[in-house]
Amino acid sequence: MKKIIAFSGKGGVGKTTALVLLLKYLIEIKKDQDILVIDSDPDANIADVINEEVKFKDTIGGKMKDLKEKIQKRQLPLDMPKNQIIEGDVYRCLIEMDSFDLLEMGRTEGEGCYCFINSVLKNVIDTLSKNYDITLLDSPAGLEHFARKTGRDVTDLVIVTDPSKMGIHTMKRILEITKELELKFENIWILGNRFPENVRDILEKEVEEFKDENIHLLGFISNDDDISRINLTGGNLLEALSDNPAYQQAKDIFAKIL
Repeated sequence: MKKIIAFSGKGGVGKTTALVLLLKYLIEIKKDQDILVIDSDPDANIADVINEEVKFKDTIGGKMKDLKEKIQKRQLPLDMPKNQIIEGDVYRCLIEMDSFDLLEMGRTEGEGCYCFINSVLKNVIDTLSKNYDITLLDSPAGLEHFARKTGRDVTDLVIVTDPSKMGIHTMKRILEITKELELKFENIWILGNRFPENVRDILEKEVEEFKDENIHLLGFISNDDDISRINLTGGNLLEALSDNPAYQQAKDIFAKIL
């Protein structure tokens, strides 16, 4: 069964780190599975966390900026449909790594309404993800990704929160938005990141109050100095030691999803 797993939460709670730890686990247990990682956060971080440099011109945002300029200047070929141009740009943005492919959305630039581009772009990405066994999606820190109803094909939503009132508040708002938009997920998982043991009961009680059979407490990942150092010094989190305590916690946690 194909899975599309989206990570969301307030900025700074560690959702990108959590996603990359899951990616590390998937690579470790991989059995001929094709993996796609989509960084849809304008403040893209996945490439930084795995120590890869992705230039703006090689992101979808960069390609769409060029396309918008060509549309405004009427420089597009008259015999080529715009949706074919967009589809080609998306495939050219795919970065092939050893064990997975990376697609970085990048920031948007300029003003104006480009509803057609955004609509075609979503369809192309949806089609692209169907070619992979597992797609990991790093969602924006805000709720725009869900407000645009781009989460309909996601099988599992992982909402990451840190031990802060702001992180838990954003978690609740995301859950409210999913109900308001009637977004359907097979499972919604709540992940506590950097939680000391003496405050974990607070998040446990918050999750219990939802009383929804699709909302589960995924577990907790402790703060880890080695992972913090890798993030701070620009190392590759995929190369973190496999016996790292936080990674061991993450493996046990993510096994529930898989």
